[in-house]
Amino acid sequence: MSTGSHYTVLARRFRPQAFDDVVGQEHVSQALRNAIRAGRVAHAYLFTGARGVGKTSSARILAKALNCPNVKDGVPCNNCEICDGISAGNDIDVLEIDGASNRGIDDIRSLRANVGVSSMRSKFKVYIIDEVHMLTREAFNALLKTLEEPPPNVKFIFCTTEPNKLPDTILSRCQRFDFSTIGEESIGKRLKEIAAAEGFEVEDEAVELVARRARGSMRDSQSLFDQLLAFSDGVIRGADVHRMLGTASDDTLVSLFEAIAAHRPGEVLNILDASLNSGVQAGELLDQCVGYVRDQMVTLSGGAKVALCSVGNSQRETIGQQAAQLGMPNIMASFQILSEAKGRMMRSTFGRVLLEMALAQISMLENLTAIAALLSGELPGLPEAAAGSALPAAAVPGAPAADSSTNEQKKNPETVIENVSETDEPTQLIEFSQENADRLLSEVISETAFTLSAALKAVSSIAISGPNGLELRLGSSYDFQRRVIEQTESRSAIESIVSRLTGVKAAVSLKIVAEAPPEPNAQGDPAGTAVKPKPVENRNDSPPKVKGPSPLRVRADVDPEQDAFVQQVVAMFGAQVVRITDAPARRITDAESQAEEAEQN
Repeated sequence: MSTGSHYTVLARRFRPQAFDDVVGQEHVSQALRNAIRAGRVAHAYLFTGARGVGKTSSARILAKALNCPNVKDGVPCNNCEICDGISAGNDIDVLEIDGASNRGIDDIRSLRANVGVSSMRSKFKVYIIDEVHMLTREAFNALLKTLEEPPPNVKFIFCTTEPNKLPDTILSRCQRFDFSTIGEESIGKRLKEIAAAEGFEVEDEAVELVARRARGSMRDSQSLFDQLLAFSDGVIRGADVHRMLGTASDDTLVSLFEAIAAHRPGEVLNILDASLNSGVQAGELLDQCVGYVRDQMVTLSGGAKVALCSVGNSQRETIGQQAAQLGMPNIMASFQILSEAKGRMMRSTFGRVLLEMALAQISMLENLTAIAALLSGELPGLPEAAAGSALPAAAVPGAPAADSSTNEQKKNPETVIENVSETDEPTQLIEFSQENADRLLSEVISETAFTLSAALKAVSSIAISGPNGLELRLGSSYDFQRRVIEQTESRSAIESIVSRLTGVKAAVSLKIVAEAPPEPNAQGDPAGTAVKPKPVENRNDSPPKVKGPSPLRVRADVDPEQDAFVQQVVAMFGAQVVRITDAPARRITDAESQAEEAEQN
């Protein structure tokens, strides 16, 4: 090992010298070796990929395989003078050109003038142009003819991290090889070999952390590992990696997100304060949190084989439990909050405050999954206590007293359809006529499940047409109730109950009607009245409806202490009832309304 001022870094001393030494690029090595064996070496190659994945090293190995006098089966000997010169970068017939500093047309003119000069001692003259995308447009144009028809003993090898910046005329004249990022397992194996060669002992946790930090770049991992060798006293531990990088341990991240999932912002801030005081950098911790949220998304989505980027694979089960507790909407919202904080931190001098605010905000997120289900009408099942607080059927005007079977159906909505199927023939209890429409509606309300029952209470009237037509009329402001009734399960439940009560297999349809403004009460306050709005038929001569939110009407007819739906919302979100209004609705045009009616019929 070199010492003192002549020390050579690991990335150079352990640079690949043969195709088999290039880690993670077997597809490229096999193709180049086979081309040399078959004598089908192209005149121009383009090597693309991220930094530190072996592009320039592969270009040098290809040059050695073409010019080495002792090459066997496409493998250079690495012992002759030509191989040593190419490895050191000073061979007279292999010219390495930096595209960033030799990017002008004059440099390309000089290259064209020297292309015709035959090689001095080797079979081929090889031009390796690194970062070729930095060449100017004029330089590319000047290179086109030479690149297309070079002398038979000249080979071009272009290396770039941004192939999208190369003109199509250059790309079409080259054989392109895309170098992939290197897996963490392959990087870790190589680092262990280097540690053994250098006489150091390294823990598996430290190797895993370095490989994860490298993000697929072998050179980045070797540079970081070189720094660790100088930092340690002969044994490299995981704590040394965290201390040098300013990152938090896996246990700290798990504890932090345990507190976030449990909605304990005070504990979150305490863990954060202890981490920052121990040397963790706010920016590094924020990056780890972003990666942790990504890992939660991966596990919740079922990506069992996708590698984690924030913690070790041993924490996968714990991350999955936390992700299931949070839910996908909360995970996505957390990612947006952390991403915004990251962007602001890059332009701010108070990074710690931004990190504290972001983590506190995430820990106090509401249950977005439950909110989404509430807005879509797919409410979760009520607890027994909440279900027992529902109004009895006798409270509905004109409805008979509910029996034990009705209460059982409310607790288990699925039994509604099952009970109907068990009956051999429907028993006619109520005549299917307009005179009995209100009574029929009350019966249906009393026998349906909680969510559908609450939605049917908003129905303004019911109309019976033809031998089996049953039309429910609903005000245009009851958008939430409309979506509940229009669900396939809801229609099936209503039709089954009506069939059992009347003996008629009714076809249920829903009609949206316009609402008349509420009549003022004695004090002239329309919002304080409990008068039910009168439905108005949506005739062709009525003014067209416009898109946008409808005015919210205060529901004075709903008792928050007795209404089971209101009590469920209060219990679910820890809310306090201020006032009860109709849900906002999307007003639609007559054409859209007619299209919906036609589709329903």
